[in-house]
Amino acid sequence: MAQVRIKKAPFAVLILAVVGIFGLRYAYNNGYLSAASSGPAVVPTVAALPTDTAVVVPQAVVPILPLPSTAPAAVQGPKLRALGMAWNAQASLALANGGPETTQGSLMEKNGVNLTFTRQDDCMEMQTQLIAFAKSLHDGNPQPTEGANFVAVMGDGSAAFIEGMRAELEKLGPEYMAEVFGSTGFSRGEDALWGPAAWKQNPKLMRGAVIAGYLRDGDWNIALKYAADNNIKNNPDEHTYDPDAINWYAADDFLKAADAYINGITEERPVVRDGKRTGERKTVAINAVVTWTPGDVNIATQKGGLVPVVGTREYRNQMPNTIIGIKKWNQANRKLVKKFLSAMYDAGDQIKANPAALTRASQAQAVIYHDQDAAYWERYFKGVVETDKTGVPVQLGGSSVNNLQDAARLYGLLPGSANLFAATYTVFGNLVHQQYPKLVSSFPPVETILNTSYTQELLAEQAASGAPVVAAEAPVFVATTEIKQVVSSRNWPINFESGSAAFAPSSMPQLEELKNGLLNSEDLGIEIHGHTDSTGDPAKNQVLSQLRANAVRDWLMQQGSSNFPRDRFIKVEGHGSDMPAATNDTETGRAKNRRVVVILGH
Repeated sequence: MAQVRIKKAPFAVLILAVVGIFGLRYAYNNGYLSAASSGPAVVPTVAALPTDTAVVVPQAVVPILPLPSTAPAAVQGPKLRALGMAWNAQASLALANGGPETTQGSLMEKNGVNLTFTRQDDCMEMQTQLIAFAKSLHDGNPQPTEGANFVAVMGDGSAAFIEGMRAELEKLGPEYMAEVFGSTGFSRGEDALWGPAAWKQNPKLMRGAVIAGYLRDGDWNIALKYAADNNIKNNPDEHTYDPDAINWYAADDFLKAADAYINGITEERPVVRDGKRTGERKTVAINAVVTWTPGDVNIATQKGGLVPVVGTREYRNQMPNTIIGIKKWNQANRKLVKKFLSAMYDAGDQIKANPAALTRASQAQAVIYHDQDAAYWERYFKGVVETDKTGVPVQLGGSSVNNLQDAARLYGLLPGSANLFAATYTVFGNLVHQQYPKLVSSFPPVETILNTSYTQELLAEQAASGAPVVAAEAPVFVATTEIKQVVSSRNWPINFESGSAAFAPSSMPQLEELKNGLLNSEDLGIEIHGHTDSTGDPAKNQVLSQLRANAVRDWLMQQGSSNFPRDRFIKVEGHGSDMPAATNDTETGRAKNRRVVVILGH
């Protein structure tokens, strides 16, 4: 949810380390540190994450449990502290705890967990609190009272978030590093790029736009993805204006981004092309916003004129809620961590099975977040269509919660499932690095920060118990012969052995990038089209191009049959040399013609 998560502060904030971070942010936001030093505007190098198809939401068969009261519980044991932005995808955690403090009859009380759950929209403050916790632990306090045990951020911002703490945590030792170990739910529409309706039909109209948003946040990621899908450059310097790229107005938080559009803010900026100033100046107005609920609601009710162009309704796996803690404490308190997760996932089952559970979760969220009322949070959990101030119907809100099976599918722990979190973490970590290489020069590999052992043990215990199991939500594809609405089309220079359908070793990075992009947009149907140059016999080239298209499909299916079922592949065709992308008279042109085109849509 858009990195939230509602986040009054951006979710995926970019920081190199806590030491010097505040000065860095001040300098950057005030123009003393220019992102333009990263280079001119370029098209983001991101795999496309297109739109939505049918999704099976399994009917819960779990027993309906009594709802928690609002009276405080008396739980023996250490006081745990969790921080999270105001985000509907955390409804299961709110229900599990019953409120800001563990309440009587709650699942946390039942599991012996004593939890304080507090709203915190500032990602840098979250980082500060995790570091303080780790330092106290390092100083010999087995149950620190400083800082926070856990924080919850958006998955697509987690690489930058964890990188921002790495320098400080490394000083304490490898066992004090941050780790991802759970997820409460997903943004399913509330995070979006809001722009003119014409952008949906002709994305090229985005060139020259000025978009208000929290930079390097999850919703910023959405706009960057859409630009990449449609070969549009991004200007990384929010102090200049490039008419050939999308441009940014840097807001302090997601609500201020919406307010900037609503209030009609304008700025005078120097004009640049290809990263170089032209000597011109231009007064620019904000004509788009990246935001989440209630920012989207504010736009619709207070001004209107924009629609959700693309968001997590289309980029379905982009924003999993991501819970982060300190490795050493988690391991020393393994049973308690599992009980915390178990209560949260059981609450997810209750919300899926019982409308009254969602109502109670919404009541808890209103109290935890000190924002809106229970009816508000419940209304925008599933997403609704409302008429904006100009009379145009627009989609608002949209989240989901995870049960244990959903979390297991997220981490690739179910048969035939690939690691969706790893794909999201890597794709968006690379995106931030590409656009701001001096701010985020690297980030930890996903295998060093993701700990799925807690979820694996809970899965084993669930299987052994014989208790009812609610299957994970997953897209369903109906066999069809064509994609009716194309979301993206991209050429992939996948290398094969000469005259063969066997992949060359150099093709693996391209295949991995392709896979990760398709995992993030796993609701979309796929077409694969193989092409060759004109060298050799045309008939043999046609057969070879078909074999190569088949090879790409088969490789993807081997990566996860649940994520790449055969019915997801709408067409897999070879075209030989009949559809050249460039001249066949030069080696450069022939290399461009030897390609695989992947089309996504529904």
